[in-house]
Amino acid sequence: MSIVKRIVLDVLKPHKPNALEFASQLADLGDGYQVNLVVQELDDKTQSLMLSITGDMLNFDAINRHIETMGGSVHSIDEVDVVSSAPQQND
Repeated sequence: MSIVKRIVLDVLKPHKPNALEFASQLADLGDGYQVNLVVQELDDKTQSLMLSITGDMLNFDAINRHIETMGGSVHSIDEVDVVSSAPQQND
């Protein structure tokens, strides 16, 4: 099994919640989650974001669901860091 340590998402969201509330709510999803949010574009009703989330064991499904509950949508997964949790065997 593998563990997601970092993910970078292209996200479209409405103006509310604001960027600080949006990032804070995502950080609260897991112990040690660190969220970096950069607004890429802004129009009348939406914001395009580059969202980077790091942590010891990210739950992408929970992150995606919460983005959707706040009115956002994930356009793409642009980067991901994954490590194996399987023990190494010495031959």
